[in-house]
Amino acid sequence: MMRYEGNQELADKTACARVRADLKMCLLKSDCCAKDKNLPRDCLYKTDGTVPDECHALRNTFFECKRSLLDNRTRFRGRKGY
Repeated sequence: MMRYEGNQELADKTACARVRADLKMCLLKSDCCAKDKNLPRDCLYKTDGTVPDECHALRNTFFECKRSLLDNRTRFRGRKGY
């Protein structure tokens, strides 16, 4: 299992790995996973208040990062969310 605390080195060296790790930790710390015992995948799209807005912002950042991998303009602008 990959551990990520602040400035530790990630085992995953792929693009958007930091954002993915931040999103995963945010979801695991949310009430949806901690109290309700749901999987992070199930909590990703919940809007009932058990998932903080920070996790939804990280989800959007992760989406933008993954989308920027397919965008040809990133050769000049760099990846988003990095």
